[in-house]
Order: sequence, then C-alpha cells, then structure tokens
Amino acid sequence: MRLPVAGVSRIGPVYTPTTHRGNGYGSAVTAAAALWAREHSSDDVVLFADLANPTSNTIYQGIGFQPISDYAHIDFTMPA
Repeated sequence: MRLPVAGVSRIGPVYTPTTHRGNGYGSAVTAAAALWAREHSSDDVVLFADLANPTSNTIYQGIGFQPISDYAHIDFTMPA
C-alpha cells in the first residue's frame, strides 16, 4: 500500500508465490490493507488488476472492489 494522495490510497502490486496460492493469503492481506486505509487515512482505495486474470478479478470484486476503468500502457521506442 502507498501513502494516500488527495485522500486516495493505492494497493499493489499484489503477488502470491505459486507454492502458496490457494490459501487466501493474497485475499486476506489485500482486504486488510483496504480496510486499514479506509479506517485511517483514505476516502478511497484503488488497485490496478490484470483483466486477463479472472482469479484476481473475482477475488478483488469479492472483497468489495469494483471495476471502474480500463487502461493500456504502451511504450514507443525509436528505431535504431
């Protein structure tokens, strides 16, 4: 979690090693961080999720996050 800016805290990145997945660790820490931020410092809490990952999207929505926008990040480089 990051320090809030303009009343908004951002969580991320959230990662669970493969050998520890399926135990609810990522879900629990994400939910706890969001709750702490709301109770102590933030009007809103945001996170960025990969739309191609249905598991994380289901988890995030299950703990109260709602999809708001879709973004793409594109890097352009000059040819050599």
